[in-house]
Amino acid sequence: MSGKPTEKEDGPEDVRVIRPAGPENMENPPEEWDEVDEESDESFPASDPPGNY
Repeated sequence: MSGKPTEKEDGPEDVRVIRPAGPENMENPPEEWDEVDEESDESFPASDPPGNY
């Protein structure tokens, strides 16, 4: 699954898919991934900071 826009068969063309958190779900994952990266990725697109802030 990618973060690219997708089209529903019966809906508008501007529907966006949000991928599951984690580097294993990225098209181009970073070489290094730490706890801060993970928490930031898991909280997106929420406006609240990660729980350990």
